[in-house]
Amino acid sequence: MILGINHVQLTMPFGEEPTARQFYGELLGLTELQKPEHLKANGGVWFSIGDLQLHLGCEALSNRQISKAHVALNVTSAEHWRMAFTQHSVPIFENAEIEGYKRFDIRDPFGNRIEIMERVTN
Repeated sequence: MILGINHVQLTMPFGEEPTARQFYGELLGLTELQKPEHLKANGGVWFSIGDLQLHLGCEALSNRQISKAHVALNVTSAEHWRMAFTQHSVPIFENAEIEGYKRFDIRDPFGNRIEIMERVTN
């Protein structure tokens, strides 16, 4: 029986931990988690999102800009995040409408797609 999701892993190039900390820690406001000692040599950085975790692992990347793979974040105000990303020169990509949601996509500094979703009632 599957109980839920423990974590999602996105990827980034080796040595880009400072960029990950700036984007995910400072811009998105996520809390960094300490990786287990035996995994630190692999590089990367982990963050908490509520009861879940977001892991950024290191690998040699292909063209991430065209991948559909993504994580979707539930937010309380899509407009707040739209303005924050615009202020930080993060391009916004409009997405097809889904009933009950305001949503758009961004790409992190490594090309990973992130969907921003706000639940709305009609």
